[in-house]
Amino acid sequence: MRKQKGFSLIELLIVVAIILIIAAIAIPNLLRARMAANESSAVGSIRTINTGEITYQTSYPAVGFSPTLLALGGAVNAVCVPAQASACLIDNQLSSGNKSGYVFNATSVAGGPPTVSYLATGTPVTINQTGIRSFCSYEDAVVRANPAGAVAATVAACQVLSPLN
Repeated sequence: MRKQKGFSLIELLIVVAIILIIAAIAIPNLLRARMAANESSAVGSIRTINTGEITYQTSYPAVGFSPTLLALGGAVNAVCVPAQASACLIDNQLSSGNKSGYVFNATSVAGGPPTVSYLATGTPVTINQTGIRSFCSYEDAVVRANPAGAVAATVAACQVLSPLN
């Protein structure tokens, strides 16, 4: 009988089965970790928008809070020169409205000029895939979370949500 070098088919199938079992255990944990990272990034982005809004109001007191998220950002593909229409206070990725699996919006709320209120929101692109909770904040700069993931469409809807610790 000859000695054969290498692995038998059964040995290779056992190795593949072990790899598949490990992958089945690890992939759901990886997806949960990614959602948690997206949510953490969303909270940071809402805080950045809050800071941008307060700075915008201070810089342009006759206008008040910025009318849109784009007004907080800068000029695309150009050197950023601060102005009312593009204040250069947040990065262009965030001012475009999409970042880390979330859709962001910031709008001024009735009144003015000067505008005395704004609403900033961050909602998962796909609930239970890119994130679970949605986030909002207004001129009090407290970030609040909605565990259902639905967007808070008004300041009143944001006010009733639980603040983050």
